[in-house]
Amino acid sequence: MARRKAAAKRIILPDPLFGSEMIAKFINVVTRNGKKSVAEKIVYGALEKVATSKGVKETGAEGISIRNNEGLRKVALDLFDKALNAVRPIVEVRPRRVGGANYQIPMEVRSERGTTLAMRWLIKFAAKRGEKSMALRLAGEILDAISGKGGAIKQREIVHSMAKANQAFAHFRW
Repeated sequence: MARRKAAAKRIILPDPLFGSEMIAKFINVVTRNGKKSVAEKIVYGALEKVATSKGVKETGAEGISIRNNEGLRKVALDLFDKALNAVRPIVEVRPRRVGGANYQIPMEVRSERGTTLAMRWLIKFAAKRGEKSMALRLAGEILDAISGKGGAIKQREIVHSMAKANQAFAHFRW
């Protein structure tokens, strides 16, 4: 057991373009080797691609950048939230040792952990795709998540099926 107090939760400042803490957190998760500006280009490029492919019909904003168009930014943010909600797991299994045996116990996922897992899965499965740039890969994975397919959605289904298979051990929950 830790003897110190739990560390205070750090405040994440909203990102400058969308004014969203969720996008800022996503940029932080995408960041590799301290290159946050590269991560911002990837995320903003992906969101622009998502918004223009899905949101052009709604806003009529063809050929306009996400930086100049408030309506396109709102569409991109809504679609990103939809993708995160589609990928976010509800239950997961966690190991617990009972009487010398380890059991996989299904437990509900707290909302913050669910969001973090969803972000990680989107990035992980976007990186495995075959598109040319990471921005295009991420855009493709977000669009797939919205439509209910893709690697991140499959990962969520696997986690849920594991929890369903181990439902008999739910009474070991702590």
